[in-house]
Amino acid sequence: MTSLDKPTDQGNADQDADSRAVTEAALFEAFGGVRGMVETVVPGLLFVTIFTINKDLHMSAIAALAVSLVLVVVRLVMKDTVKHAFSGVFGVAFGVVFAMMTGNAKDFYLPGMLYTLGLALAYIITTLAGVPLIGLILGPVFKENLSWRTRNPGRKTAYAKASWAWGLILLAKCAILFPLYWWADTTQFGWVLVALKIPPFLLAVYLTWVFLAKAPPPIDVFAEMEAAEKAEEDRKRALAQERRDG
Repeated sequence: MTSLDKPTDQGNADQDADSRAVTEAALFEAFGGVRGMVETVVPGLLFVTIFTINKDLHMSAIAALAVSLVLVVVRLVMKDTVKHAFSGVFGVAFGVVFAMMTGNAKDFYLPGMLYTLGLALAYIITTLAGVPLIGLILGPVFKENLSWRTRNPGRKTAYAKASWAWGLILLAKCAILFPLYWWADTTQFGWVLVALKIPPFLLAVYLTWVFLAKAPPPIDVFAEMEAAEKAEEDRKRALAQERRDG
């Protein structure tokens, strides 16, 4: 290695490190990080724990809904983003309604299962249509919006790979859960579902990070718009100065 090669290699290494850091931060923001995972797991875990102990559907459902609301209140008090906590409340509320209507505790989990199936299909269908869903989700987070569709083909490919990963992982999860919904008893099913909350999610996030960390950097369309506005303002000032000088 020559002395001229070392700065270039170091620069590439720094650029790769920056790309990974930006990708990690974006994924953390988009998917809620550790706290978001906790807020996703706790209501279902509480429901199945209480139901395992006393087989009381009403107490289990009310406890799960109550803890979801507490998580939202904590977010509000801390002035933190509430989108993940709110989505958890809505999911738990739908589950409570389903379970109360049918009297079957397993139906507490049915809305979430249907949502997972729909999301898996959405990832696959949007990717086949050329607009992978993960790109639509992460584009604004990376400040690139939809620029990756036409201006950054390498990044579009990474988003397509990530969307395929999400779709197939969620389909595999559904392939496990739906048969158990019919065959297993409520407590067995609930514990399996809780166990499958985090690992598939972490695998999908990890693969997304791998694909995007190797992809070209995002095009910051907001910075481009700001630069264009500044250039236009400079042009107008220059014209005005020319008129005054003339």
